[in-house]
Amino acid sequence: MPRTQLRAKWYDGLFPMPTISRFYGIQISLWTGELNHPRPHFHARYAEHDASIAMDTMELLAGSLPPRALEMTLHWAVMHRAELLAGWEALRAGGRPSRIEPLP
Repeated sequence: MPRTQLRAKWYDGLFPMPTISRFYGIQISLWTGELNHPRPHFHARYAEHDASIAMDTMELLAGSLPPRALEMTLHWAVMHRAELLAGWEALRAGGRPSRIEPLP
């Protein structure tokens, strides 16, 4: 699904979407407008692709990424799962998520 279609679904301009990491053209963000969702997740953007990925299972919830970008994103997310969850909780508490180291 093209980014513009998903962005309309995920981001209506009312809430910031802080970028917490960038690597190999992939941008990782958390969206404060979705904090009422019971399942913690993050967003990954690569070129014209967007995806929403669950933090607990690393399941692709919406959108898509090219296979190599998805593989790198999931590898990064598994390495930083605790930091992703801490960022989600920081947003829920009204704070800001910390930046997370990119893939080397």
